[in-house]
Amino acid sequence: MLLFLGIGVLPHTGWYRVETVLSGSMRPAFAPGDVIIVTPEPLREVRAGQVISYHIPIGDQHVQTHRIVKVLRGGEHPVVQTKGDANDSIDPWKARLDGTTAWQVRAVAPNLGWLIVWLRTPTIRNLTVFGAPLLLAVLGLWRIWRDPEEEIRDVAPVA
Repeated sequence: MLLFLGIGVLPHTGWYRVETVLSGSMRPAFAPGDVIIVTPEPLREVRAGQVISYHIPIGDQHVQTHRIVKVLRGGEHPVVQTKGDANDSIDPWKARLDGTTAWQVRAVAPNLGWLIVWLRTPTIRNLTVFGAPLLLAVLGLWRIWRDPEEEIRDVAPVA
């Protein structure tokens, strides 16, 4: 119950977030399948060396967690350059941090997120998106089309 409360409910308070690591770009700090806990940090206080989670400014703008290697502009909306610890070069963009807070990594729970990584595989995703509804439809049709006399015999007491 406490695990459900800590992972599922309390992050909605804004005190922290729980994220699952999907790539190895930050090895050895954390690896795929680890869970990281990030807390809000005022944007004015971001500095080089911090590991933050942010939306990348290109493509699908997914959340990425990398180390700040350089703060190009401070202030209310800092612009930073980031790099994964396991990567050879810095990220090919300059990220402008918007909002009021950045999300700084505070703790790592090794291997706690492998279930999430497994659920995101294409095979499992297709099974849940297509297989589960198909199974429910088949079960529903079976209940509709089965012989009503059979149901009466199953429920009626034997004399």
